[in-house]
Amino acid sequence: MSTTTAGTDLNEKQRRILGYLREHAATKTYFKSRLIAQELGMTAKEVGANMTAIHTGEFDVDVEKWGYSSGTTWKVDVQGS
Repeated sequence: MSTTTAGTDLNEKQRRILGYLREHAATKTYFKSRLIAQELGMTAKEVGANMTAIHTGEFDVDVEKWGYSSGTTWKVDVQGS
């Protein structure tokens, strides 16, 4: 699988989260699940559950679980930026 595509093995929510991260990672490094959820019309729990597929997949976005205070925070790096 190419590291620059959304991947055909992702579900709709995972593709939406990946697109959101790609769009905003150029100006931001840390993302809270609850804030992603607000932007995408999901719950923070849905974001966290679906982030695993992005974290373990081979994409142009590296996702690392970073913190837990007042919700999960994710550290996001876009490859090639």
